[in-house]
Amino acid sequence: MMATMPAMRRLLLIDDDERLGPPLAAYFRRHDYELQQATRPSAGLALLEAGGFDAVILDVMLPEMDGFEVCRTLRRTSQLPIVMLTARGDVMDRVVGLELGADDYLPKPFEPRELLARVQTVLRRTAAQPAAAPPPRLRYAGLEIDLGARSVQRQGELLELTGTEFELLALLASRPNQVFSRDEILNRLRGHAAPDIHSRAVDILVSRLRRKLEPLDPIRTLRNAGYVFAGERP
Repeated sequence: MMATMPAMRRLLLIDDDERLGPPLAAYFRRHDYELQQATRPSAGLALLEAGGFDAVILDVMLPEMDGFEVCRTLRRTSQLPIVMLTARGDVMDRVVGLELGADDYLPKPFEPRELLARVQTVLRRTAAQPAAAPPPRLRYAGLEIDLGARSVQRQGELLELTGTEFELLALLASRPNQVFSRDEILNRLRGHAAPDIHSRAVDILVSRLRRKLEPLDPIRTLRNAGYVFAGERP
């Protein structure tokens, strides 16, 4: 009896450059991935709503709405892996994408093999996430973090955190007094190293999170080492 061949993983590219899709599709097909392109966000969202895709490759610069808005729309209802493409190279574009829930990003121009590697990494990380027991609540003086509900209360007030701000706080607070370097933080949050923006991206995220936690100050900076959570137990 012949063995059944595994189905190709299906990817959706949302990019208005019609010349990008065909060569990428040919390259990905050689590695057992099926890539389909939508040149308009509305068409891409309609395809995703119909289902059947394993990941999204999403350009930032799009007609109708930019990639950030598309990412925000997707994250309201789906945890489908998202790799964002940006031509502008601005660190803030990348930070915003991560805050909105993108899993990784790649600046244009790029090599197809690097995009493939990023997609494969994101898919492996998603598949490796085990079904966990009901997440606990982390309680510190003036601070309560509900890992299941993904909510944070500061002195009884519910905070509005972005997805990445919550992930950063949960990472640090889950391991109090453990020092995390900037590289470790970005690798934990995204699963992929990006040496060109490590310091600035993490510093920006920590700065924003600290402002939202004020007057509490549980996140400490260790010079030339990284960050550590030093909240006091109630």
